[in-house]
Amino acid sequence: MNKPIRDWAGQRVWIIGASSGIGAALATALLQRGALVAVSARRAEALQAVAAGQGEALVLAFDLTDDDAFIRTADDLFQHWGGIDLVVFCAGAYAPMRAWQLDANDIDRLLAINLRAPMAATARLIPQLLQQGSGALAFVSSVAGYRGLPKAAAYGPTKAALINFAEALYLDLAPRGLSVYLINPGFVATPMTAANDFEMPALISPQQAAEEIIAGFARGSFEIHFPRRFTVWLKLLRMLPYGLYFALVKRFTRL
Repeated sequence: MNKPIRDWAGQRVWIIGASSGIGAALATALLQRGALVAVSARRAEALQAVAAGQGEALVLAFDLTDDDAFIRTADDLFQHWGGIDLVVFCAGAYAPMRAWQLDANDIDRLLAINLRAPMAATARLIPQLLQQGSGALAFVSSVAGYRGLPKAAAYGPTKAALINFAEALYLDLAPRGLSVYLINPGFVATPMTAANDFEMPALISPQQAAEEIIAGFARGSFEIHFPRRFTVWLKLLRMLPYGLYFALVKRFTRL
């Protein structure tokens, strides 16, 4: 569905949200494959640690929710490289939340980081990518966006909307030569998931997640979801009528 990416030598990749977790692991894996990688996040020191010893890494610290900062950084990077081949949006926020724990401030924070920021940034990137005639956008969403789940009353809706956004982008941009990737991980051992107080099924490392993403790029997949021993079951649950879906979720989560 997308142009496969198999040879990373010289590929210009911007990873936003690369200070830890999946983003950091993906940056390291792509640098090892010869890509030119720019790493961005708010924490400059953490980015420096990711880039340490990697000669082709650029450190560009900024806050994705700051539109002006994004515009300046994007313009500088386009000028420095002469173009961008792939932008990966890994930045995200998570807060486990039941319905009776909903908080307006937390909702605003999750919406800003998980949804509004990547949408606004994409709006700025698309004209430049169309002008250069090539390029790809990748969005790290979550299987929590497939259907409603316990403890995801605020997080899940932001990821569901991001999935919808990526689908809409693909329909518009694929005919114009741009690739769009939707990345839906299951449970990955990151600082975000460390907040969970329950056993996470099929938990994998950030390094394993990075390899799954790279394999998905090589296939040219639109949706890259993993680990499949977990995500395939969630996809099947997604197709069930509400009565059966709710009953099964209550049974397996014991909530």
